[in-house]
Amino acid sequence: MSRLYVLTRKDLPGSQPAVQAGHAVAEWLLHDPASWKNEYLIYLSVDNEQDLKRWGDRLTRKRIKWVGFREPDRDNELTSIATTCNKNILSRLPLL
Repeated sequence: MSRLYVLTRKDLPGSQPAVQAGHAVAEWLLHDPASWKNEYLIYLSVDNEQDLKRWGDRLTRKRIKWVGFREPDRDNELTSIATTCNKNILSRLPLL
């Protein structure tokens, strides 16, 4: 069973967290379309860009593949990341 986890900033206004999460899914599919079979899609939230970067660094240290989306309309800020890591790694993050 494949799960795609999307971590998105909750400090973004209005519907932007959902929009940015969608961009991260698209980015994942561009980089590794065969690794996720459109089964489970879990949106999680982080506080801000700094927190999101820390999660990216943490995944990298654990040698876990992830992709990020940088929003051109926000000066290329990192707005969301996607990964298929083990759910235990992300268990403390709240749902979006």
